[in-house]
Amino acid sequence: MSSETYHYAQHTAAPGAPLLFVFHGTGGDERQFFALGRQMLPFAHLVSPRGDVAEMGAARFFRRQAEGQYDRADLSRATAKMAAFVAAKIAELRPSRVVGLGYSNGANILSTLLFDKPALFDAAVLMHPLIPFDPVAGAGMDGTRILITAGRRDPICPPALTERLADFLGAEGAGVETVWHPGGHEIRDTELDAASAFLAGAAGSAAGTEATGEKA
Repeated sequence: MSSETYHYAQHTAAPGAPLLFVFHGTGGDERQFFALGRQMLPFAHLVSPRGDVAEMGAARFFRRQAEGQYDRADLSRATAKMAAFVAAKIAELRPSRVVGLGYSNGANILSTLLFDKPALFDAAVLMHPLIPFDPVAGAGMDGTRILITAGRRDPICPPALTERLADFLGAEGAGVETVWHPGGHEIRDTELDAASAFLAGAAGSAAGTEATGEKA
């Protein structure tokens, strides 16, 4: 399938560089974490898609019926579509490693990609994910590294559900790390520092001359 299925921003690095996908939160767009991704992995390819669903004008990756109540049919559609997009970008860029970072709604679509197509990613950062359902076990995530960051008083993503997600991923064979802060749904510097160190370790390093490009 063609990768021309989402609006996205892209930075193209040297051949063989790792590839970082970043996924925005509700109301964000392809620019929300683009600069952050460049800062965290300056030597990597970077792809940042914009969600194709609008909720009262706010971009999302899939529909929901209410806060914490997902439209499961649309989530399945969105997961399949995003998996095809990610696979097409991997085929195009031929990276050495593939890593992902998502926040809130972006962490949720990244989580469902890990559930359904774990072979796509070598590592992922899930910032404040909310998975209010029991994923289907059996995909197998041996060798996949995952960092979850969350707030102990997050009113949107209850800590108990975050812990349940971490337990599920670990049971599927992933190497899971969890970093907590004492606040709510906001991103704090401790999370960013942990994510930066995690991604650098997961992606490795690359040298060479970079070329840049943008896609709207």
